[in-house]
Amino acid sequence: MRDMDGAPLYSIGDLARRTGLSVRTIRFYADAGVVPPTRRSPAGYRLYDVDALARLELVRTLRDLDIDLATIQRVLAREVTVAEVADAHARALDTRIETLRLRRAVLRAVAGRGSSPEETNLMHKLARLSDEERRKLITDFLDATFADLEVDPDFLARMRCGLPSLPDDPTQEQLEAWVDLGELVTDPDFRASIRRMAEYQARDRPNDLPRGTYERLSELTRERVEAARAAGIEPTSAAAEPVVTELVAAYATAFGRPADAAFVASLVERMEVGGDPRAERYWALLGVINAWPTWPSAAPIFTWFTKALRARG
Repeated sequence: MRDMDGAPLYSIGDLARRTGLSVRTIRFYADAGVVPPTRRSPAGYRLYDVDALARLELVRTLRDLDIDLATIQRVLAREVTVAEVADAHARALDTRIETLRLRRAVLRAVAGRGSSPEETNLMHKLARLSDEERRKLITDFLDATFADLEVDPDFLARMRCGLPSLPDDPTQEQLEAWVDLGELVTDPDFRASIRRMAEYQARDRPNDLPRGTYERLSELTRERVEAARAAGIEPTSAAAEPVVTELVAAYATAFGRPADAAFVASLVERMEVGGDPRAERYWALLGVINAWPTWPSAAPIFTWFTKALRARG
Protein backbone atom coordinates (compact mmCIF):
# COMPACT_ATOMS: atom_id res chain seq x y z
CA MET A 1 0.00 0.00 0.00
CA ARG A 2 1.12 3.56 -0.69
CA ASP A 3 0.13 6.99 0.50
CA MET A 4 -1.11 9.84 -1.70
CA ASP A 5 2.47 10.74 -2.66
CA GLY A 6 3.25 7.22 -3.71
CA ALA A 7 5.45 6.46 -0.66
CA PRO A 8 5.13 2.92 0.69
CA LEU A 9 3.03 2.23 3.75
CA TYR A 10 3.60 -0.82 5.90
CA SER A 11 1.26 -2.91 7.96
CA ILE A 12 2.24 -4.18 11.38
CA GLY A 13 2.99 -7.53 9.82
CA ASP A 14 5.32 -5.85 7.30
CA LEU A 15 7.14 -4.04 10.13
CA ALA A 16 7.48 -7.24 12.10
CA ARG A 17 9.13 -8.98 9.15
CA ARG A 18 11.47 -6.04 8.45
CA THR A 19 12.53 -5.35 12.06
CA GLY A 20 12.38 -8.78 13.65
CA LEU A 21 10.06 -7.45 16.34
CA SER A 22 6.85 -9.21 17.23
CA VAL A 23 3.48 -7.77 16.21
CA ARG A 24 2.59 -7.56 19.91
CA THR A 25 5.70 -5.46 20.67
CA ILE A 26 4.99 -3.07 17.78
CA ARG A 27 1.44 -2.63 19.02
CA PHE A 28 2.78 -1.89 22.52
CA TYR A 29 5.12 0.81 21.14
CA ALA A 30 2.21 2.29 19.22
CA ASP A 31 -0.11 2.35 22.24
CA ALA A 32 2.69 3.86 24.38
CA GLY A 33 3.16 6.65 21.86
CA VAL A 34 6.73 5.65 21.11
CA VAL A 35 6.10 4.78 17.45
CA PRO A 36 2.49 5.68 16.66
CA PRO A 37 1.02 4.62 13.29
CA THR A 38 1.29 7.12 10.47
CA ARG A 39 -2.35 6.56 9.52
CA ARG A 40 -4.99 3.89 9.46
CA SER A 41 -6.44 2.02 6.52
CA PRO A 42 -10.15 2.34 5.63
CA ALA A 43 -10.67 -0.87 7.56
CA GLY A 44 -8.97 0.62 10.64
CA TYR A 45 -5.65 -1.21 10.39
CA ARG A 46 -2.51 0.64 11.48
CA LEU A 47 -0.16 1.71 8.71
CA TYR A 48 3.39 3.03 9.00
CA ASP A 49 5.58 5.05 6.63
CA VAL A 50 9.36 4.94 6.07
CA ASP A 51 10.01 7.42 8.89
CA ALA A 52 8.05 5.28 11.32
CA LEU A 53 10.04 2.25 10.19
CA ALA A 54 13.29 4.13 10.87
CA ARG A 55 12.02 5.20 14.31
CA LEU A 56 11.04 1.64 15.13
CA GLU A 57 14.47 0.33 14.11
CA LEU A 58 16.12 2.95 16.33
CA VAL A 59 13.84 1.96 19.21
CA ARG A 60 14.73 -1.69 18.72
CA THR A 61 18.46 -0.88 18.72
CA LEU A 62 18.25 1.25 21.86
CA ARG A 63 16.15 -1.33 23.67
CA ASP A 64 18.69 -4.01 22.73
CA LEU A 65 21.21 -1.77 24.52
CA ASP A 66 18.92 -1.85 27.58
CA ILE A 67 17.92 1.83 27.37
CA ASP A 68 14.53 2.50 28.95
CA LEU A 69 11.50 3.66 26.97
CA ALA A 70 11.27 7.03 28.74
CA THR A 71 14.80 7.89 27.59
CA ILE A 72 14.09 6.58 24.10
CA GLN A 73 11.08 8.87 23.85
CA ARG A 74 13.30 11.81 24.79
CA VAL A 75 15.68 10.81 21.99
CA LEU A 76 12.85 10.58 19.49
CA ALA A 77 11.57 13.98 20.66
CA ARG A 78 15.13 15.36 20.15
CA GLU A 79 15.37 16.40 23.79
CA VAL A 80 18.65 14.50 24.04
CA THR A 81 20.97 13.08 21.41
CA VAL A 82 21.79 9.43 20.91
CA ALA A 83 25.43 10.27 21.73
CA GLU A 84 24.47 11.79 25.09
CA VAL A 85 22.33 8.81 25.97
CA ALA A 86 25.07 6.39 24.88
CA ASP A 87 27.66 8.17 27.04
CA ALA A 88 25.45 8.15 30.14
CA HIS A 89 24.48 4.53 29.57
CA ALA A 90 28.09 3.47 29.02
CA ARG A 91 29.11 5.07 32.32
CA ALA A 92 26.23 3.35 34.09
CA LEU A 93 27.31 0.05 32.55
CA ASP A 94 30.88 0.61 33.73
CA THR A 95 29.59 0.89 37.29
CA ARG A 96 27.39 -2.15 36.84
CA ILE A 97 30.24 -4.20 35.34
CA GLU A 98 32.54 -3.29 38.24
CA THR A 99 29.84 -4.36 40.69
CA LEU A 100 29.34 -7.67 38.88
CA ARG A 101 33.09 -8.32 38.74
CA LEU A 102 33.34 -7.73 42.48
CA ARG A 103 30.44 -10.08 43.09
CA ARG A 104 32.09 -12.70 40.90
CA ALA A 105 35.32 -12.35 42.89
CA VAL A 106 33.42 -12.89 46.13
CA LEU A 107 31.54 -15.92 44.76
CA ARG A 108 34.73 -17.52 43.44
CA ALA A 109 36.49 -16.89 46.73
CA VAL A 110 33.58 -18.37 48.69
CA ALA A 111 33.44 -21.42 46.40
CA GLY A 112 37.21 -21.91 46.50
CA ARG A 113 37.48 -21.68 50.28
CA GLY A 114 34.26 -23.31 51.31
CA SER A 115 33.58 -20.19 53.37
CA SER A 116 31.21 -20.04 56.31
CA PRO A 117 28.20 -17.67 56.24
CA GLU A 118 30.14 -15.22 58.45
CA GLU A 119 33.15 -15.22 56.11
CA THR A 120 30.86 -14.80 53.11
CA ASN A 121 29.21 -11.75 54.67
CA LEU A 122 32.61 -10.22 55.41
CA MET A 123 33.91 -10.79 51.88
CA HIS A 124 30.75 -9.29 50.40
CA LYS A 125 31.14 -6.16 52.54
CA LEU A 126 34.81 -5.85 51.56
CA ALA A 127 34.02 -6.15 47.87
CA ARG A 128 31.49 -3.29 48.06
CA LEU A 129 33.90 -0.75 49.57
CA SER A 130 34.87 2.32 47.57
CA ASP A 131 38.51 3.12 46.80
CA GLU A 132 38.57 5.65 49.64
CA GLU A 133 37.01 3.13 52.03
CA ARG A 134 39.57 0.51 50.99
CA ARG A 135 42.41 2.89 51.81
CA LYS A 136 40.83 3.78 55.15
CA LEU A 137 40.57 0.11 56.08
CA ILE A 138 44.34 -0.22 55.64
CA THR A 139 45.24 3.06 57.35
CA ASP A 140 43.05 2.10 60.32
CA PHE A 141 44.92 -1.22 60.49
CA LEU A 142 48.28 0.60 60.43
CA ASP A 143 47.14 3.15 63.03
CA ALA A 144 46.13 0.35 65.39
CA THR A 145 49.36 -1.55 64.75
CA PHE A 146 51.82 1.29 65.36
CA ALA A 147 49.91 3.45 67.84
CA ASP A 148 52.19 4.87 70.58
CA LEU A 149 55.27 3.00 69.31
CA GLU A 150 58.67 4.41 68.33
CA VAL A 151 59.42 2.26 65.30
CA ASP A 152 61.92 2.69 62.49
CA PRO A 153 60.69 5.75 60.51
CA ASP A 154 61.75 4.23 57.17
CA PHE A 155 59.75 1.10 57.91
CA LEU A 156 56.71 3.08 59.02
CA ALA A 157 56.86 5.34 55.95
CA ARG A 158 57.04 2.29 53.70
CA MET A 159 54.04 0.75 55.40
CA ARG A 160 51.97 3.91 55.05
CA CYS A 161 52.87 4.29 51.37
CA GLY A 162 51.63 0.79 50.63
CA LEU A 163 47.91 1.43 50.18
CA PRO A 164 45.62 -0.54 47.84
CA SER A 165 44.53 1.17 44.64
CA LEU A 166 42.42 -0.97 42.35
CA PRO A 167 42.53 0.20 38.70
CA ASP A 168 39.36 1.23 36.89
CA ASP A 169 39.25 -2.14 35.14
CA PRO A 170 40.76 -4.60 37.65
CA THR A 171 41.50 -8.19 36.75
CA GLN A 172 39.84 -11.08 38.53
CA GLU A 173 43.17 -11.72 40.27
CA GLN A 174 43.29 -8.14 41.58
CA LEU A 175 39.71 -8.31 42.82
CA GLU A 176 40.35 -11.58 44.64
CA ALA A 177 43.59 -10.16 46.08
CA TRP A 178 41.64 -7.22 47.52
CA VAL A 179 39.09 -9.53 49.13
CA ASP A 180 41.95 -11.58 50.61
CA LEU A 181 43.77 -8.46 51.85
CA GLY A 182 40.66 -6.98 53.41
CA GLU A 183 39.95 -10.24 55.17
CA LEU A 184 43.56 -10.46 56.35
CA VAL A 185 43.75 -7.00 57.94
CA THR A 186 40.45 -7.57 59.77
CA ASP A 187 41.68 -10.88 61.22
CA PRO A 188 42.29 -10.26 64.97
CA ASP A 189 45.05 -12.88 65.10
CA PHE A 190 46.96 -11.27 62.22
CA ARG A 191 46.55 -7.81 63.72
CA ALA A 192 47.89 -9.09 67.06
CA SER A 193 50.85 -10.74 65.32
CA ILE A 194 51.83 -7.56 63.45
CA ARG A 195 51.41 -5.56 66.66
CA ARG A 196 53.85 -7.93 68.42
CA MET A 197 56.37 -7.37 65.61
CA ALA A 198 56.00 -3.61 65.93
CA GLU A 199 56.35 -3.72 69.73
CA TYR A 200 59.47 -5.86 69.49
CA GLN A 201 61.07 -3.57 66.94
CA ALA A 202 60.25 -0.48 68.99
CA ARG A 203 61.62 -2.08 72.17
CA ASP A 204 64.80 -3.48 70.63
CA ARG A 205 65.67 -0.63 68.25
CA PRO A 206 68.66 1.57 69.17
CA ASN A 207 67.75 5.25 69.31
CA ASP A 208 70.58 6.32 67.01
CA LEU A 209 70.11 3.64 64.33
CA PRO A 210 70.84 5.25 60.94
CA ARG A 211 68.00 5.40 58.44
CA GLY A 212 67.95 2.49 56.01
CA THR A 213 69.82 0.12 58.34
CA TYR A 214 67.15 -2.58 58.26
CA GLU A 215 67.00 -2.48 54.46
CA ARG A 216 70.80 -2.84 54.18
CA LEU A 217 70.88 -5.74 56.63
CA SER A 218 68.02 -7.49 54.87
CA GLU A 219 69.71 -7.12 51.49
CA LEU A 220 73.04 -8.41 52.86
CA THR A 221 71.24 -11.40 54.42
CA ARG A 222 69.49 -12.16 51.14
CA GLU A 223 72.74 -12.00 49.15
CA ARG A 224 74.75 -14.23 51.49
CA VAL A 225 72.02 -16.78 52.16
CA GLU A 226 71.00 -17.05 48.48
CA ALA A 227 74.62 -17.79 47.61
CA ALA A 228 74.81 -20.40 50.37
CA ARG A 229 71.59 -22.09 49.31
CA ALA A 230 72.67 -22.06 45.67
CA ALA A 231 75.86 -23.82 46.76
CA GLY A 232 73.81 -26.47 48.56
CA ILE A 233 74.96 -25.46 52.03
CA GLU A 234 72.69 -26.66 54.82
CA PRO A 235 72.07 -24.12 57.61
CA THR A 236 73.10 -26.58 60.32
CA SER A 237 76.34 -27.63 58.59
CA ALA A 238 79.86 -26.46 59.35
CA ALA A 239 79.97 -24.88 55.88
CA ALA A 240 77.32 -22.41 57.03
CA GLU A 241 79.55 -21.03 59.82
CA PRO A 242 81.38 -18.36 57.71
CA VAL A 243 78.04 -17.03 56.41
CA VAL A 244 76.54 -16.88 59.89
CA THR A 245 79.66 -15.27 61.36
CA GLU A 246 79.65 -12.51 58.74
CA LEU A 247 75.95 -11.80 59.16
CA VAL A 248 76.02 -11.84 62.96
CA ALA A 249 78.95 -9.41 62.87
CA ALA A 250 77.05 -7.11 60.49
CA TYR A 251 73.93 -7.08 62.69
CA ALA A 252 75.99 -6.62 65.87
CA THR A 253 77.90 -3.69 64.39
CA ALA A 254 74.68 -2.06 63.20
CA PHE A 255 73.09 -2.40 66.66
CA GLY A 256 76.25 -1.45 68.55
CA ARG A 257 76.47 -4.73 70.46
CA PRO A 258 79.10 -7.45 70.84
CA ALA A 259 78.60 -10.50 68.62
CA ASP A 260 78.27 -12.86 71.58
CA ALA A 261 75.87 -15.66 72.46
CA ALA A 262 73.38 -13.25 74.04
CA PHE A 263 73.24 -11.24 70.83
CA VAL A 264 72.78 -14.38 68.72
CA ALA A 265 69.89 -15.37 71.00
CA SER A 266 68.33 -11.92 70.49
CA LEU A 267 68.69 -12.33 66.71
CA VAL A 268 66.89 -15.68 66.87
CA GLU A 269 64.08 -14.04 68.82
CA ARG A 270 63.91 -11.20 66.29
CA MET A 271 63.63 -13.66 63.39
CA GLU A 272 60.96 -15.71 65.16
CA VAL A 273 58.85 -12.69 66.09
CA GLY A 274 59.05 -11.39 62.51
CA GLY A 275 58.57 -14.78 60.90
CA ASP A 276 54.78 -14.76 60.45
CA PRO A 277 54.32 -15.68 56.75
CA ARG A 278 51.12 -13.64 56.65
CA ALA A 279 53.21 -10.46 56.85
CA GLU A 280 54.83 -11.32 53.53
CA ARG A 281 51.45 -12.28 52.12
CA TYR A 282 50.18 -8.80 53.06
CA TRP A 283 52.79 -7.25 50.74
CA ALA A 284 52.25 -9.85 48.04
CA LEU A 285 48.52 -9.07 47.94
CA LEU A 286 49.21 -5.34 47.80
CA GLY A 287 51.57 -6.02 44.91
CA VAL A 288 48.86 -7.84 42.97
CA ILE A 289 46.27 -5.12 43.64
CA ASN A 290 48.61 -2.27 42.66
CA ALA A 291 50.26 -4.20 39.78
CA TRP A 292 53.72 -3.86 41.34
CA PRO A 293 56.60 -5.95 39.98
CA THR A 294 56.79 -9.30 41.75
CA TRP A 295 59.74 -10.13 43.95
CA PRO A 296 60.98 -13.48 45.28
CA SER A 297 59.80 -14.58 48.70
CA ALA A 298 62.14 -13.76 51.58
CA ALA A 299 60.70 -16.55 53.74
CA PRO A 300 63.22 -19.25 52.63
CA ILE A 301 66.08 -16.81 53.21
CA PHE A 302 65.21 -15.96 56.80
CA THR A 303 64.13 -19.53 57.58
CA TRP A 304 67.64 -20.68 56.57
CA PHE A 305 69.28 -17.88 58.60
CA THR A 306 67.16 -18.64 61.69
CA LYS A 307 68.07 -22.34 61.55
CA ALA A 308 71.73 -21.45 61.17
CA LEU A 309 71.58 -19.10 64.17
CA ARG A 310 69.94 -21.77 66.32
CA ALA A 311 72.60 -24.28 65.28
CA ARG A 312 75.30 -21.83 66.29
CA GLY A 313 73.68 -21.04 69.63
